[in-house]
Amino acid sequence: MFLSLSRYEEGTVGMPYPHVIIVGAGLGGLCLAQGLRRRGIDFCVYERDASLISRGQGYRIHIDTHGDDSLRDALPPELYQLFRATAGVPLSRTPVFDEQLRQLAELEGDGGTHLAVDRLTLRQILLTGVADAVAFGKRFTHYRVGTDGGAVACFDDGTEARGDVIVAADGVNSPVRRQYLPHARVVDTGLRQLYGKVPLTKETRALFPPEMFAVFTPVIGPAKQFIGVAPVEFPEPPRLAARRLAPTAALNDTADYMTVSFGSRRELLPFGDAQLQAMSGAELRSATLRLMEAWHPDVRRIIEHWLPESVFPLALRTSVPIPAWRPTRITLLGDAVHAMSPAGGIGANTALRDAGILAAALEQAADGRPLVETIAAYESAMTGYGFDAVRLSADNGQRMLGQDPLPTS
Repeated sequence: MFLSLSRYEEGTVGMPYPHVIIVGAGLGGLCLAQGLRRRGIDFCVYERDASLISRGQGYRIHIDTHGDDSLRDALPPELYQLFRATAGVPLSRTPVFDEQLRQLAELEGDGGTHLAVDRLTLRQILLTGVADAVAFGKRFTHYRVGTDGGAVACFDDGTEARGDVIVAADGVNSPVRRQYLPHARVVDTGLRQLYGKVPLTKETRALFPPEMFAVFTPVIGPAKQFIGVAPVEFPEPPRLAARRLAPTAALNDTADYMTVSFGSRRELLPFGDAQLQAMSGAELRSATLRLMEAWHPDVRRIIEHWLPESVFPLALRTSVPIPAWRPTRITLLGDAVHAMSPAGGIGANTALRDAGILAAALEQAADGRPLVETIAAYESAMTGYGFDAVRLSADNGQRMLGQDPLPTS
């Protein structure tokens, strides 16, 4: 038990204002925690998972200029340096191939920042220095308004946490959103994706044409079934970088790899969602190879090198943009409010951008501006660029991958 958590569960008065309850320790929630700590604002983070590695959530994260700026603002200098020291710099362009490895197009980059980072490494960096205020194994069930007008978060173990604001950073299945914005919809895109890793060794590097060491490379087959390829190459081993720059950071020594995913319309797969979830990584790999019998042998060889223990399925979903709502002491960030198709490659960056803007808004509340007024300003900005990103990602997914159109009503 850590002191800041126990104090607020006991309802102690006279603590720094505002005290922020963050539900969820994903990238957005931890980035917000770092930003609040740099500003001297009190907070606690509650995460339902038992640890950072409790379940598969993907591998490579693309960080763009917005994400990089948010991390620079939130992290102490030594942790930001560690982030950059563990971030690879892929080719900025995006080549597009068909299933016979014929190049169809090459999309130029926008000239901004483009980094390739390992999701777990970034979360471990974001946890460094704030772990004293993060409680794992705390499943949020609902909130209520406290007798003092504050917000009370309730958990399935019967405990409660009192604060001045609750921030939903709890992902696409957010129970905070379901209670707070019950009319906000998250819908199935019609796509299923199998995520896996191919370690980059001397042997496996030869499987990938040089053009594939880019921000992202789609290989699009019949019926828009596709392979997505993206590299994670560490400039130096993460543990060595941590020892040099931030010795308190506990990083795994992950080796270079390619994230390789297979995507398909759900009706083209011979398995339903329950069957996919029950299959082992080796079974998922074999099933994918059967679906790719007519693809170029070199593409099949890439899938043959999937690490079986790394392969897991995901049903891809998206939020549906909604009109503005009346601001209160409850607010949201990241996938909890604007989950989007990965076709835009901007979901994580949008969550990091949210965290940076919200931290700055809450600093204004600490300086005396009315709390709900600062939340209103944050939500006005966030829903603008956030729902724009949802629409862009849905349009890209529909055009390139066969995603369902985004509902308009």
